[in-house]
Amino acid sequence: MLVVGSGVTGSVLALELAHHGVASIVVERASRPQRQPDLNLVPGRSMELLRRLGLSTGIREHDPGPDHGADVVWSQGLDQLPVLVTPVTSVNQLRRRYATSSDGSAPVEPYALVAGTELTGGLRDAVRRHPLIELREGWTFTDLRLEQDGTIATVLAAETGVRHVIEASYLAGCDGAQSTVRRCLGVPLLPFGPGSHHCTVYFRSSELAYRPDRPSTIIAEGITLHRGREGDLWIGHLPLPPGESTVTDAARLVHERLGIALEPPEILGMAQWDDSLGVATDYSRGTAYLVGEAAHRFVPPGASVGTCIGDAVDLGWKLAAAINGWGGPTLLASYQGERRRQALLDRELLARAFETRRRFCRLSAAGASREFLADVLRQEASQMETSGTGLGGGHPGSPVVWQETGARRNGSAPDTTLPGTRPPAVRLPDGGQLFDRLGPQFTLVDLSDDGSGTPLVASARARGIPTAHLAVADRAVRARWESRLVLVRPDQHIAWRTDGAPSDWDLVLDVVTGQRGQNHVNT
Repeated sequence: MLVVGSGVTGSVLALELAHHGVASIVVERASRPQRQPDLNLVPGRSMELLRRLGLSTGIREHDPGPDHGADVVWSQGLDQLPVLVTPVTSVNQLRRRYATSSDGSAPVEPYALVAGTELTGGLRDAVRRHPLIELREGWTFTDLRLEQDGTIATVLAAETGVRHVIEASYLAGCDGAQSTVRRCLGVPLLPFGPGSHHCTVYFRSSELAYRPDRPSTIIAEGITLHRGREGDLWIGHLPLPPGESTVTDAARLVHERLGIALEPPEILGMAQWDDSLGVATDYSRGTAYLVGEAAHRFVPPGASVGTCIGDAVDLGWKLAAAINGWGGPTLLASYQGERRRQALLDRELLARAFETRRRFCRLSAAGASREFLADVLRQEASQMETSGTGLGGGHPGSPVVWQETGARRNGSAPDTTLPGTRPPAVRLPDGGQLFDRLGPQFTLVDLSDDGSGTPLVASARARGIPTAHLAVADRAVRARWESRLVLVRPDQHIAWRTDGAPSDWDLVLDVVTGQRGQNHVNT
């Protein structure tokens, strides 16, 4: 197994494979993580997935602290009073809120706010330590050839200048928005409207002093500014003037757009981009796959961390199932269906958030009052969600999820264990989390009183499908999960459920492992 790239996506993919006992080689062109001061918001759902891999605690060591929230400040100008300040709830506030939630909808983990350098570096350190992963830093992927039974890749070692050929059963391109793997496969990005040119500038300024006790985001005059953990460190996303596509003097741009002198100019870094959002038309060709930003381009930097982690986990456990011999052809094929659908959804939500900012700027430039602008923003509260859950909609239409026919629940109560969705995360009487009891592969959660799941688990194991048996007698879990037997996938999504004794268990196993199609009705 060859993974190209050791950013967030590539590192999580390699660690997910290792979680299932699969070894991999990871090639990374950079000898060390690039400096990325951007604060990445890792959503709660992503932290749940990383918790499975034992990574969430290490990531939290780099966030500002559990009592530190943040502010999103909407203003008509940097020298004017805010139109609206939206506080981002702190991690500890969310933990207290989640502790009182009894319906299982809250994430097990709150979000984390981590600088890109520390997030990437921490994950790469975990990759470097893992005995099943061989990390080759300073190795640049240059080309590939698809074969009937695998992929042959060419990589260049920077230190020696020697080209190496690596043969792999599967290759995963996790090499970012300018993906060489995607180019070699000839897969285009499907754009979402025309883009305009922007520049991200990393700089220090004591003149932009707003709430020095907490990170902040300021949106004003078409500009978005993020204040990092260090009090005077700022990341500015600045639209370029009409007709300009490149920046030659970042200090001048900051001065002209922000009205601050920065003497002496302390520009720490710069990146240029356009705000067109794109999703690849295909996520795979043969045995080569596109993952994370290689499969979708979302801006500004750090905007797609949650989507990237979801991609890596989804492909990781499915590749492991194929390599370990129990995953069928439909299982790997479902990666595109499940994750491309999510990327298209995330692209729409991000485009709507961009439009909210553009509308605010247009109305402000047209002379709208502060009160009117605040009213408009409050009406678009869904675009300013600040709890960072990132739970998403799951995969209810996936070909490797059991499709039920007809209504199952009466009334208007939510269906908490619909196949394809994330199950309720219920805290157990001993204080532990039910999610922490789920196994690394499939888990049959048995809520019956008679051990109905025992023969089903034995049957799955006899077929070589690794399946844990989790018997739960707690009333709170039974009330929220509703079904007597629930099969949970390695990525904590529900694959199947039943209230009775299934007569078609072999068919269920065929479907959820990708061995056959979906011409069935749940019994």
